[in-house]
Amino acid sequence: AIGLSLTLIHLVSIPVDNTSVNPARSLATAVYGGGEALAQLWVFLVFPVVGAVLAGFAYRALFDSEVGGS
Repeated sequence: AIGLSLTLIHLVSIPVDNTSVNPARSLATAVYGGGEALAQLWVFLVFPVVGAVLAGFAYRALFDSEVGGS
């Protein structure tokens, strides 16, 4: 499932906007390219962490049996 998802992401989004789902490639391109890419680098670093924190809270709220006060 993961491989198929990555394949679909690449097939659909690379022709549209040159999407990169490889962090090493994205970081290296931003650092060496500079300018606008480097200015947007913080988004690539911050939002995955924010998403992980939100997912942790959502998991706890939905699946942790002790949250309900039992």
